[in-house]
Amino acid sequence: MSKTIYILNGPNLNLLGKRQPEIYGKETLADVEASCAEVGKGFGLAVKLLQSNREGDLIDWIHEARDKAAGLIINPGAFTHTSIAILDALNAYDGPVLEVHISNVHKREAFRHHSYVSTRADGVLAGFGVEGYALAMRRMGSLVK
Repeated sequence: MSKTIYILNGPNLNLLGKRQPEIYGKETLADVEASCAEVGKGFGLAVKLLQSNREGDLIDWIHEARDKAAGLIINPGAFTHTSIAILDALNAYDGPVLEVHISNVHKREAFRHHSYVSTRADGVLAGFGVEGYALAMRRMGSLVK
């Protein structure tokens, strides 16, 4: 198994830095990738950051990760609250899984309080802004030694 960490991002995260910056901040996914790559270097980890607005793409990448990734960091976006299919794919992945949310979903609308992904995740970070991804990389570094 490689020492690559897949960082998967769901719908609308391609608009990070442009969409609702008062909630999600001004940083972009490119900024997230750069900060995670920097943290990863300290642990000997590479990152592969992917984003899709389509559920099937995320599922395919989770399947791919079974053979190619030492761990998964996932921000499923709105699929967090709806996708049993993503949960099933994660349940078929044997490595560590960390769930990240930029905003504190528990301070938002009630429908955001439930996460299917959390039932599989080894840890959940919410409300740390995009810094949550770097924190997840630090944790991943200790999980995949």
